Amino acid sequence: MDGVPAASVGNLETYGLLTGIEGENQRNKALDVFGRMYAPAIGTGAVMDYIHQTGTDALKGADILSTAPDSYSSTVEYSTTAIGQYMKNIAQTHLAGFGTRVLYTTSPYNGFDSHANQAQANAGLLTDVSNTVDTFMTDLREHDASEEVTLLLFSEFGRRVIDNGSGTDHGAAGVAFAVGEHVKGGVYGTYPSLEPSQLEEGGNLKFNLDFRSALLDHP
Repeated sequence: MDGVPAASVGNLETYGLLTGIEGENQRNKALDVFGRMYAPAIGTGAVMDYIHQTGTDALKGADILSTAPDSYSSTVEYSTTAIGQYMKNIAQTHLAGFGTRVLYTTSPYNGFDSHANQAQANAGLLTDVSNTVDTFMTDLREHDASEEVTLLLFSEFGRRVIDNGSGTDHGAAGVAFAVGEHVKGGVYGTYPSLEPSQLEEGGNLKFNLDFRSALLDHP
């Protein structure tokens, strides 16, 4: 079954293929060789056709994405934190008009995996996320693009209720936030009980809303 290409980008400003080669002519020659490597694969079987398509998609995608930072202009200043720069790259990609439907990023370095020093660490992390979301939405509004975007923030996994000293261990249930001009605000689902008798095995919160429902395309 055919899918769609997905690029994994760490930094949009430096993204590309063979970017370590100095000199534009040398890099262009190397890219030409890279592209021609896939030509013999055409028509030799489904697997080789797929490999050829993947290689050519990578070349095309790198060229397309490299234009996003240069076409972007904004009075909004993002924070220099990793999350701030990731969201700036997402704004640049969307505003470039490539037609990308889903853009995804993550909090780096397992920052929210708070086995220790949770109270102090989370205060700073959540402040960073909150400020970055505000900056991102302000940027979209400046470009009259906020009506086009819904932002979904979610936790990959939850935390247990009982602390392990200064933090908490991995747990079931989590939280998700939807942000956007078309979001009907409020709390969806029931806030889980913290009473020991109401916890799941292992001291986990009892979830009451299937996360997959947050990803459905509602009319």
